[in-house]
Amino acid sequence: MKPGTKPKPTQLKLVEGNRGKRPLNRKEPRTVTALPTAPAHLTADALEEWNRVAHWLHRIGLLSEVDRAALAAYAQAYGRWVQAERAIAKMAEKDQLTGGLMIKTTNGNAIQNPLVGTANKAAADMMRYAAEFGMTPSARTRIAAETPAQSEDPADRFFG
Repeated sequence: MKPGTKPKPTQLKLVEGNRGKRPLNRKEPRTVTALPTAPAHLTADALEEWNRVAHWLHRIGLLSEVDRAALAAYAQAYGRWVQAERAIAKMAEKDQLTGGLMIKTTNGNAIQNPLVGTANKAAADMMRYAAEFGMTPSARTRIAAETPAQSEDPADRFFG
């Protein structure tokens, strides 16, 4: 793989407009917009987030069956983040001094609560996946999407 900026999918270039006027990859694989089923292994929080965003992504034409794993990874990272934040909040109820952010080791030393690291890592993962689907404010500034007809691939008008 070449170093540098990762290439944009042709579909995204069409939605955003091909500002660089570079040739479009006419042989790039295309997918049909679809609403995949949620994987059974998602936690309750992850499944709730899946249901919240999957319908929206499908409605704007940015979701297909092949995106199932990436969306599941996003949803599971969200679920893990929520779970860690809830656990920290419970610990904070008993620890008014550090709000659950610090714990004492068996030697009596204060260290960062491992749940803080878990929450931070899950949040970073979640945001990375969210950007791939255009679910952050900065990612949305690069997209000018129109809701496609459900029965047709929005790229068909360009690749006819």
